[in-house]
Amino acid sequence: MAGDKVTGTLVFTIFTTVLASFQFGYDIGVINAPQQIIVSHYRYVLGAPLEDRKAIDSYANNSTDEMPEDLYPGTPTPTPGTEEENVASAGLITMLWSLSVSSFAVGGMIASFFGGWLGDKLGRIKAMMAANILSLLGALLMGFSKLGPTHILIISGRSISGLYCGLISGLVPMYIGEIAPTTLRGALGALHQLAIVTGILVSQVVGLEFVLGNADLWHIMLGLPAARALLQSLLLLFCPESPQYLYITLEEEAKAKQSLKRLRGCTDVTKDMTEIKKEKEETLREQKVSIIQLFTNSSYRQPILAALMLHMAQQFSGINGIFYYSTSIFQSAGISQPVYATIGVGAVNTVFTALSVFLVEKAGRRSLFLIGMSGMFFCAIFMSVGLVLLDKFTWMSYVSMVAIFLFVSFFEIGPGPIPWFMVAEFFSQGPRSAALAVAAFSNWACNFLVAVCFQYIVDLCGPYVFFFFAGVVLAFTLFTFFKVPETKGKSFEEIAAEFRKKRGGDPSPRPKAAVEMESLGPTDNA
Repeated sequence: MAGDKVTGTLVFTIFTTVLASFQFGYDIGVINAPQQIIVSHYRYVLGAPLEDRKAIDSYANNSTDEMPEDLYPGTPTPTPGTEEENVASAGLITMLWSLSVSSFAVGGMIASFFGGWLGDKLGRIKAMMAANILSLLGALLMGFSKLGPTHILIISGRSISGLYCGLISGLVPMYIGEIAPTTLRGALGALHQLAIVTGILVSQVVGLEFVLGNADLWHIMLGLPAARALLQSLLLLFCPESPQYLYITLEEEAKAKQSLKRLRGCTDVTKDMTEIKKEKEETLREQKVSIIQLFTNSSYRQPILAALMLHMAQQFSGINGIFYYSTSIFQSAGISQPVYATIGVGAVNTVFTALSVFLVEKAGRRSLFLIGMSGMFFCAIFMSVGLVLLDKFTWMSYVSMVAIFLFVSFFEIGPGPIPWFMVAEFFSQGPRSAALAVAAFSNWACNFLVAVCFQYIVDLCGPYVFFFFAGVVLAFTLFTFFKVPETKGKSFEEIAAEFRKKRGGDPSPRPKAAVEMESLGPTDNA
């Protein structure tokens, strides 16, 4: 059908939009490669004698050249009687590095609640342009971090970049879902995750020592996102606004039709407008839904629980642990440059996310999610077996290596991309903004918890750690099988009926008056 074809405007708009998702991935990965260099810089600046510290500040502020090799990145020679100070300094540096990493997730958690609100207030395009101000500011703070108190500038820059990524984690899936043709909604929605993993891969490549991951250029690597923010802001000027926003929020039918004509490449957009008008009728009937109502109203309780569980499954699956362990396992397998093997994992990550873009409209969302989770369950077991038996059989390291690549592949086929856009399909216009905000917050909060707790879990479980994650993955797989419906090609009414059926209720649609009264009621604990 004409309305379902991929047009040049749609391609340009999607590409421009997922530049934000690319930034999300880049910010996730960029801090890892230069870790030792940045920590060394913290250690020197904070641990050097006062006169040396003044010399560094003076040199940094009055010269564009690199600091002398004997000052940076080396550690100052301890003087007698300063051993306790050095221990305290080491603890301080560990804390500062931890803040440098985790402040990104804290910023994301805070801002994730406001992405939908900002999109409704300013419109999707203007909201993304406004968010780019945060991206630009964060990148500039980190890019110029050598010229001032490095730790303060990097932690501040990471926090502000986290605020940006928190906003776009709600804005991007919402905007793509609203401009995509119904038959391509899943495939185009998966591009958000594809752009994220591409950003992670690029950050790994850029972080190689001979590229930007060295003592001379690491600050440039952290500041590169400023160029992306400016580029996307320029390109957004040529992107059409969301037809749903124009018609449902602003009541501008003529502008909504014009936007659809640009996106669909045809003059007859009757079918799309009919769907949007129907959605507006639903919105008027449902009114605006608050976050509290998502949990107190029985119509939304089951979908929001499923949405939260999908995002928790994504973060608690152990995928971050896989990346954490990959380099050491590659080292034990005798690979002289494990960093390249880790980049190989990132490449596999990207390839299989691209594959999911093509599979999601053929196999269905729920099916791919279950296939991915099931595969990850078995890979986690093989991963743990390889780690446990590594001392007895050296070839077990190769079992773990294969398990790593397969684990990542299964993750990106289903649990990686699907939660981001499946949540938008669970809800109609009324509750969608609140649901996306809650889901994004859940994802960021789980991300933060994994970052904080993973090392403690490793210390507790040792090489058995992935048996623990296998159990977690199995629990989420069973929940998805019994509680999450398929959304491929289904309307919101059909999806709601599926939820009622899984809850054990009557799957037939309820009278409109009953739906209206229920949505307007303050609480319903049925």
